[in-house]
Amino acid sequence: MQSIRSRALARSITQSRSLTRSQLSRQIARRTLTTESAKSEPSATASSASTIPPPPPPRQSRWRGFLQILGRTTLITMFAGAGAFYYVTQLDRNPGTQLPFDPEKKTLVVLGSGWGTTSLLKTLDTTDYNVVVISPKNFFLFTPLLPSVAVGTLNPRSIIQPTRYITRHKTRQVSVIEAEATDVDPINKTVTFVDNSDIKGSVSSTTISYDYLVYGVGAEVQTFNIPGVQKHACFMKELGDAERMQREFMDCELRKGTPSEGVETAAFPGQDSKEIDRLLHMVVVGGGPTGVELSGELHDFLEDDLKSWYPELAGKIRITLVEALPSVLPMFSKQLISYTESQFKESKIEIMTKTMVKEVKERSVVLQMPDKSIVEVPCGMVVWAAGNKGRKITQDLMAKLPQDQTNRRGIAVDDFMQMKGANGIFAIGDCTATSYAPTAQVASQQGAYLARVLHQIARRDALQDRLSALEQVHAALPPVVAGDVADAAATAEAEAKKVEEEKEELKRQLAKFKPRPFHYSHQGTLAYIGSDKAIADLPFMNGNFASGGVATYLFWRSAYLSTLFSLRNRTLVATDWLKVKLFGRDVSRE
Repeated sequence: MQSIRSRALARSITQSRSLTRSQLSRQIARRTLTTESAKSEPSATASSASTIPPPPPPRQSRWRGFLQILGRTTLITMFAGAGAFYYVTQLDRNPGTQLPFDPEKKTLVVLGSGWGTTSLLKTLDTTDYNVVVISPKNFFLFTPLLPSVAVGTLNPRSIIQPTRYITRHKTRQVSVIEAEATDVDPINKTVTFVDNSDIKGSVSSTTISYDYLVYGVGAEVQTFNIPGVQKHACFMKELGDAERMQREFMDCELRKGTPSEGVETAAFPGQDSKEIDRLLHMVVVGGGPTGVELSGELHDFLEDDLKSWYPELAGKIRITLVEALPSVLPMFSKQLISYTESQFKESKIEIMTKTMVKEVKERSVVLQMPDKSIVEVPCGMVVWAAGNKGRKITQDLMAKLPQDQTNRRGIAVDDFMQMKGANGIFAIGDCTATSYAPTAQVASQQGAYLARVLHQIARRDALQDRLSALEQVHAALPPVVAGDVADAAATAEAEAKKVEEEKEELKRQLAKFKPRPFHYSHQGTLAYIGSDKAIADLPFMNGNFASGGVATYLFWRSAYLSTLFSLRNRTLVATDWLKVKLFGRDVSRE
């Protein structure tokens, strides 16, 4: 029984061992098949992948693509604009070579560097003449922005352009002499000038001859012989006037031997209240564009800056505008005059019309009111912006031609800007007496017109010189006599005929020479009235378009920027405006 059990147990153990071996062999075979299938699977996957299309890329947003294009375009535009700006500035800084003076050309002398003469120099073809510029200032001043300089909105250097910058970019060399002309001789065609600089050389006075003279010395301030104006008032005519007013408004410097008073003096401890009121009362005389713009700029200075830095004084500053006529800005429409008066009333700027100044004292101004009563008004500063008159050299020149120069307002000229009674003298700008207002716009158009006329005159003179030379040649030709050889006679006759034909052609061309008379084209009138507002009276079709407000103020700024003579001035003025907008005006003093 036990042996049977032992044999059965041995048999089961043997079967289990054989089963284990078979299972092990099957597992090894299964692993081998798995490995072979794994090896062959990549190729199968690759083949199947080649037949399956790739998934579509993620869809981009439409706005994202637009912003990318906009960013790239903006970047390219910025780099291109910066490159173009740098290129233009380098052209301005590095002018090319110029033609030298030509002894065969006629001499054109230009007196002055104002609106008229600067416009003439920009337009003039300098290959026609040997040009000499004589002026006590070696720069052009953009006068409409002087009120902005007076209150520190603009830097003085931003509105001046060196005359040599203009002349250096001309085709032929132009001689620029910083000197003051003292005498013009219309008979002998000479100009005498002196060195008016502080440091003088060995030669302080000299005289030069001219073939043609452009007289554009401008005008000086008209005081109407009112007592005290020349001594106590501050003008608004030259760059030095604006700088002096800014100093006097803020500082306590000396002015022509008398104490100058301003905001800092009023802020001094212990000042009497009445004295503070007097010191902070600013009187502007003249209701034209200059006086109105200066009043508006003073108001902006008060509101934007002085209230922040002088809060104890800002409320006491007063601005009074005095005008002898019934209204301010008589060249504007009644609608714009009313608008300006209402804006000044809101800004607390007092307008006194039909009021005349009888005397300017050190601490007050004497006024004749509309009812003819006399009132003495205490004030700390008087700014005079009321008219122009001819300079002494202009009066002396007119006195040499008493029969033709009878207009007391200035030099009488014909329709071609030629001085009546003088040969070869042309006058433009404020020194003339024409039917047009003495404005920068008129002078600028006169200068550009005269440059074109001088070009035509140069062509006419060249034709006349050629005609004179042909007449001399014709006179020198030998006469044809009966005994001459036929060929020689025929040659001489042909030459004489050719010269005669050319002379006739030159005479026909000279007969056609007739320049068009000057015609002023009014481009409109602008004025800034403060509080970021301006007025504009612009020609539109057969009438005028009147506008006022903030939008007109932006137009006023863009118009002045475009009128500036160079990219340098435009950049400096725009930068000054931006600095004042960000940081305000400078109230410090040296």
